[in-house]
Amino acid sequence: MKKQELLIKSREAMLSAVQIYNNPQITFKSETFISLAVISWTYLLHTYYANNGIDYRYYKMKGSRKYYDRTKHGAYKHWELERCLDDKNSPIDSETTNNLKFLIGIRHEIEHQMTNKIDESISAKLQACSINYNYYIKKLFGKEYGVDNQLGFAIQFSPVTPEQKKDLLNNSKLTNNVKNFISEFEENLKEEDVRSPKYAYRLLFTPLNANRKGQADKVIEFLKSGTEGSEQLNKAYAVIKETEKKKYRAKDVVQIMHDKGYTWFNTSMMTDYWKNTLGSRENYGILLSNNQWFWYENWIPVIEAHCKKTQPTIKPESIKNGYYASEIVSEMVQLGYENFTMNSFVKFWIKSI
Repeated sequence: MKKQELLIKSREAMLSAVQIYNNPQITFKSETFISLAVISWTYLLHTYYANNGIDYRYYKMKGSRKYYDRTKHGAYKHWELERCLDDKNSPIDSETTNNLKFLIGIRHEIEHQMTNKIDESISAKLQACSINYNYYIKKLFGKEYGVDNQLGFAIQFSPVTPEQKKDLLNNSKLTNNVKNFISEFEENLKEEDVRSPKYAYRLLFTPLNANRKGQADKVIEFLKSGTEGSEQLNKAYAVIKETEKKKYRAKDVVQIMHDKGYTWFNTSMMTDYWKNTLGSRENYGILLSNNQWFWYENWIPVIEAHCKKTQPTIKPESIKNGYYASEIVSEMVQLGYENFTMNSFVKFWIKSI
């Protein structure tokens, strides 16, 4: 009876989480969703462990006897969600576990201090959490417990324009502690884990003109990326995709250039390029914690093109001592000309030809 009650509570908690998130009159959406979703998943795993005879209570061993940890009122202390996920008997796959641990981390941040609006920044994770839950409750306990036939897509009154989407992704209202947690959490994930739909579920929505009878009833049409239909999208509409952008530190970008053969390239040259040639690094990255700048993936082809254009092609015999260009720059710096860079060398070399 207790196992059945736990599962019912788990299911109701998830239904409540989604219903509250879809309520247009509630502004405390993500925070409420996460709190209820964590409870829901905790009860789900407690039910699973109970059904499989796995003790999910905290205890200490004294000799061969278990001494259970209890609250001040005498109740057993059961595992929290993260402990359930870390157990070797957990039935949850790694991508779903990453998604849940991400939400647990966000919950820790929002329970210790007030946060401003975070809904748009983590909505893909919340969507994945809901879909993952529906999958696992049916897989572990039967299709009759699924919640997919009771929930629909939220309806909103206005479309999202590209300008609005840019503002959402660069939301200045998102507190630094949440931004920092997202960056640090995803820094430790593999690329395939970040892209997994079980970690963050992303949908492409396209405005649809009804051409045939019956189509007018369809509010949303799903098109798989790369299919013939997706290539024929009306060009008058902007495609909006919500993604968690991959980020690179400056040294990572330099290493990528070295791997491509530009071994003379360094961070000071990159700084010199965006400051003096481009004049700005806006749209190529983001400033996160401790004033540390992270570059987006769209910066890689830009800086590679710069390397191709400026790569010195000096013939060895034209240099008396046979120095490489990078060695000359290094020698000048050691002599006290700290402002002398590879860019300075290239400009001097071009003028002297």
